[in-house]
Amino acid sequence: MNLPSNHKALLTKAIKDKALQMGFDACGIAKAEKVDTGHTLIYEQWLENKHHGQMHYMANHRDKRNDPTLLVPGSQSIISLAINYHLKDFQNPQSHYKVSQYAAGKDYHPVLKEKLYHLLAFIQKQTPVSGPRVFTDSAPVMERYWAQKAGLGAPGKNTCLILPRKGSYFFLAEIVVDVELEYDTPFEKDLCGKCTRCMDACPTRAIAAPGKLDARRCISYLTIELKEDIPPPLSSNTQQYIFGCDICQQVCPHNIKFAVPCSEPAFEPLPAIKEWSRETWEQMDKSTYRKNFVKTRSAFPRASFGKLKANMGLKPE
Repeated sequence: MNLPSNHKALLTKAIKDKALQMGFDACGIAKAEKVDTGHTLIYEQWLENKHHGQMHYMANHRDKRNDPTLLVPGSQSIISLAINYHLKDFQNPQSHYKVSQYAAGKDYHPVLKEKLYHLLAFIQKQTPVSGPRVFTDSAPVMERYWAQKAGLGAPGKNTCLILPRKGSYFFLAEIVVDVELEYDTPFEKDLCGKCTRCMDACPTRAIAAPGKLDARRCISYLTIELKEDIPPPLSSNTQQYIFGCDICQQVCPHNIKFAVPCSEPAFEPLPAIKEWSRETWEQMDKSTYRKNFVKTRSAFPRASFGKLKANMGLKPE
């Protein structure tokens, strides 16, 4: 849908203002079109190198991943959003076992989806929208690519999107609509320079080269996506992480200097994450697991009870 220029400008501003009011930390808009050939080739090479490991879904729907107008017919605009999930000192110092910040609270997927649908409802009150869709790590969408196209930031050497003067502890999400909006200037600045702290800090050497992540060696992949036990010698280099990993982000200068704790209540650490000691983790049985991580709607069920115990080097009871 093509809008008069003045209406387009007002609607674009209204969407961005509303997004910030709802708790998103950044909002930008890009034109829905085919992904640049250069980026597509990088993605294809990543798959050819088998760097996606057992994440077979990453190789599915390549046509739609490379062209959002096929994923959402009639789409004209991609609204990219980011929300902070950073936490400090969120685990018991005696926990021994580590959990990534992003998984300390409730699963971000339903939390963000609810916000996205509220924002979409706001947009639909302003102008007719046909067949819109919302996404947050839930479909073949190149989220970091579109966030960069929308001017939010640029990927670091560890492939995490860095927002200038904010860091990289952010969830990304998108709303795709058939309405033409004002588009932001893509973010082209290199935010890493000669810094290689993330590459140097990774204990499993998962960052094969700047911007090239071999997921098969990534602790996040090994503790969540890999269905079998972590193979040696990688199993001895997980730094006690049992679900996800924050190492490459913890050493990033952008996070050290600019990251601030999140303000979203749903991302606050669950009682088990905040309180459990090493002994509590090791004594966890299926009933305790369900009570503390399934019924609380955390992200942990993605790894399963048995996987968590195996990540601790223990046999499930």
